[in-house]
Amino acid sequence: MYNRAILMGRICNDLEVRTTPSGVNVLSFRIAVDRSYQAKGEERKSDFFSCVAWRQTADFISRFFSKGRMILVEGELQTRQYVDKNNVTQNIVELIVDNARFTGEKSNAGSSAPYTPAQGYPEPPPAHPGESTNAAPTASNGSYTAQDFAAPAAADDDYPF
Repeated sequence: MYNRAILMGRICNDLEVRTTPSGVNVLSFRIAVDRSYQAKGEERKSDFFSCVAWRQTADFISRFFSKGRMILVEGELQTRQYVDKNNVTQNIVELIVDNARFTGEKSNAGSSAPYTPAQGYPEPPPAHPGESTNAAPTASNGSYTAQDFAAPAAADDDYPF
């Protein structure tokens, strides 16, 4: 079995490390991840994911990141249940973070500098097939770029299926 997830998004809440009764540091936070597809005339939609980091990973994230900053997190998805205040059992899915990385974003949150992908992660493909991108190739070692897989645009935007 294999359970691995990698997410990159913006931190949604203030970060506060808590300590369990046994003295282990834990950090719970949410990130907003933009969807790759955006319909014409609509605002881009985001999905929100709950993340939990333990021990040194929690300390690292709380020290170097803050609300609104872009972060790349990697870990294992886990589900758990709890009973809410109305005695209803709720299921929750969380990413148990075992690795967090900087994304190349400038530390100045108000900066209008363009987004720079993290080392080893290419630019995402365009939202619509056939759309040109001004991104330079991500590697010169013969690897493919998003432009290599872009389908030609249909003349009247009708799909043949």
